[in-house]
Amino acid sequence: MAEKTAAKKTTKKRATAKAKKNLVIVESPSKAKTIEKYLGTNYKVVASIGHIRDLPKSQMGVDIENDYEPRYINIRGKGDIIKGLKKEAKAAKRVYLASDPDREGEAIAWHLSHILDLDLESGENRVVFNEITKDAVKEAFKHPRQIKMNLVDAQQARRILDRLVGYSISPILWKKVKKGLSAGRVQSVALGLVIDREKEIQAFEPDEYWTIDTEFKKGAKKFKANFYGVDGEKLELPDNETVQSVMKRLQIKDDFAISDVTAKERKRNPQPPFTTSTMQQTANTQLNFRTRKTMMAAQQLYEGINLGGKEGTVGLITYMRTDSTRISDTAKNEASLFIHEEYGDEYAALKPVESKLQEGAQDAHEAIRPTSVFRTPASLKDKLTSDQFRLYQLIWSRFVASQMTPEILDTMRVTIEQNGVQFRANGSKTKFPGFTKAYPAAKEKDNVLPDLTVGDAVALVNSNPEQHFTQPPARYTEAALVKALEENGVGRPSTYAATIEVIQKRNYVRIDTKKFVPTELGEMVQDTVRQFFPEIANIKFTAKVEDELDQVENGQENWVQVIDDFFKPFSKELEKAETEMEKIVIKDELAGYNCEVCGAPMLVKMGRYGKFHACSRFPDCRNTKTIVEEIGLTCPKCGIGQVVERKTKRGRTFYGCSRYPDCDFVAWDKPNEHTLADGTTPKVEDQADSAKEAAATEA
Repeated sequence: MAEKTAAKKTTKKRATAKAKKNLVIVESPSKAKTIEKYLGTNYKVVASIGHIRDLPKSQMGVDIENDYEPRYINIRGKGDIIKGLKKEAKAAKRVYLASDPDREGEAIAWHLSHILDLDLESGENRVVFNEITKDAVKEAFKHPRQIKMNLVDAQQARRILDRLVGYSISPILWKKVKKGLSAGRVQSVALGLVIDREKEIQAFEPDEYWTIDTEFKKGAKKFKANFYGVDGEKLELPDNETVQSVMKRLQIKDDFAISDVTAKERKRNPQPPFTTSTMQQTANTQLNFRTRKTMMAAQQLYEGINLGGKEGTVGLITYMRTDSTRISDTAKNEASLFIHEEYGDEYAALKPVESKLQEGAQDAHEAIRPTSVFRTPASLKDKLTSDQFRLYQLIWSRFVASQMTPEILDTMRVTIEQNGVQFRANGSKTKFPGFTKAYPAAKEKDNVLPDLTVGDAVALVNSNPEQHFTQPPARYTEAALVKALEENGVGRPSTYAATIEVIQKRNYVRIDTKKFVPTELGEMVQDTVRQFFPEIANIKFTAKVEDELDQVENGQENWVQVIDDFFKPFSKELEKAETEMEKIVIKDELAGYNCEVCGAPMLVKMGRYGKFHACSRFPDCRNTKTIVEEIGLTCPKCGIGQVVERKTKRGRTFYGCSRYPDCDFVAWDKPNEHTLADGTTPKVEDQADSAKEAAATEA
C-alpha cells in the first residue's frame, strides 16, 4: 500500500514538472502573440510593456558621491505587470528574456533579471533576433546567451548623463528664465543647429548673377539650352552689362551651328538599403512622414502584421534601429532568386553595391529590409494600413533595388555656337532601367534631344536673359535636421524623433512651410545654455561623448569614468551659473487695446505655445486672445474681414477670416487676390485652438 502511494506521488510530481512551460518575456503584446505561435505549446510568451524600472521622475535619482550609482525604482503603474511576471517566472521551467536587440533592449533584460531574481552570472537566458519570423526566432532560441553588461553599461551611462544634464540645468532655467523650460545634451545641439542656420540666413548678403536661357529647334523638334561662354572659355554673367555685351554678338535671325556633340554612357548605381536615419530622411521627403510617424509604422511592421491564413501574424521587416547597411547572405540569395524570376537575369547584380560603415556606427544588426522579399507590397496592400503600406513599399523597393544592376543612360552634351557665343544642352535617355525597375521613384526623367551632329544648323526660338540673386542656405526640414545630427555624430537615430518633438513641445522652434524656425524663447534659452554651459551646446563635444559611449559598449572604457570625466567640469559650470546667471525678466508688453470683458489693458504674454494676448487683471479676468497677423488681403468669402495668419494646436500655419466664427473661410496655403472663396479648408474649430491652449497654459 505504501509503495502504491509513493508511486502515485512520483507520478504526480512528474506530471507537474511536465506541465511546466518555458517563459519568454518580450516588450510588446503584439510581438508576444507572434513569437508564442512560432515557439509552440512548450512556451508561454508575455510582455513587459517596455521598461519596468527607471530613475524616479521627481528627483535626480543618481548618487553622485557614490560612483554615480543610479537609484532605480519600479515605474508607477507597472505594479500589476511586475506581480504577474514574478508569478509566471516562479511557475516556469525556464525564463528567457527576448527584449529588442539593442542597448536599450539589453538594459530592459537586465532590469527584468533583477526584478525576477534571475542568475546573472551563469544564466544564459538572453535571446536576440533581428527579425520576427519563424526561422529566425527558432534559431535564436537554440543559442541563448548571458546578458552583455557592456551594452547595459553603455545604455545606463547615457541615461545617467542625460539625467545629470537635464535635472541640473532645467531647474536653473526655471529659476532664472521661466518655468517649464528644459535643456539636454542632444536637444541643445539640435536647437543650436536651427538657430545657427537662422543666423546664417539673416546675415546672408546676396550676390547678383544672370542667366541666358534659350530654346532652339531643329525641324519641328524644340530643345532647351543654357549660355556657356565666349570663344571657347566659360564665362560668368555677374551683371546686365556683361549680358548685353554677349547679346550684341548674336545675330538672332541667323541659324546657329552645332559645334560639338559628346555622347556617353552613364551608370547610376542603386543606394544601399536603409539605416534608421536614411529611412527617416527618405520617408520625410518622399512620403511626407514626420520622424515619429515613420518609427511608429516601422515598429508595427517589425513586430508583426496579421496576414491571415496559414501565415497568421508575421514580422514584415527586420529591426528598424540600425546604423548598418549590411545584409545577410540568406537575404541576398533570396533577393537574387526573386530578381531572376521577376525581372530577368540581366537585372540581378553579381556583386551588389556596398557602402562603407559610417564612423561611429554600430554594425550589430543588418540594414532595414523585408523579412521575405517574396512578400511584395502589392500582395500585402489589403492587409496593411495606408501608412504601413507606403513605408513597407519604400523599404521593400529600396532593398530589392540595392541588389540589382545599375541604371544605364545614354547621355548627350551638345554645344551650339554663333559668332563665338556658345550655349550647351544636356540630354539623357534610359538605355537600361536596372534597379529603377523595382524602385521607380529613383528613376531619372528622360530629357531627349533631337538627333544632332556637328555642323547641323538650328534656329533660335527664343532667348531669355534673366537676373538672379544667390539664395541663403535653406532652413532645416525634419529630414535635413536628422541628416545634420547624424553627420555630426550627435545622439542616435532612434532618439531623433523624441528630440525633435521636445524642441517643438517646449516652443523653442515652430514649423513654417515644413521648415524649422527658432522662436524668441528658443533663442533665449540657447543663448543662456551657450553662455554658461558651452560644452553642452557644442556639437564636437556631444559627438565625443557618443564615441565614449560606444567605447563603453565595446569594453574599452569604464562607464563610471566616462561620466566622471564629464561631470567634474560640468559641476563647476553649474556652480557658476547658480551664482552669476542673472534672472531674465520677460516683460509683458502692452497689446494696444483693452479687454472687452473688463476694460483693463491687454498684455502680450509668453506662454507654452508662444506669444498671446491676456488681460492684465489675470487671474481675476482670464480673457485671452491669439495674436493674429493680417496679410493685407480682404477675405475672399465675406468681403468684409481681413485674412489673418493663425496656428493649429500642432503648430501648423493656416489662414482664416478675422470675422471667425461669423465667416468660416480658411485655407492651408497663403491666399492671394485670385483665391476662390470655396478654397480648401481645415477644420473650422482649429481657429480657436491657440486661444484655448494659451488660456489652459496660464491657468
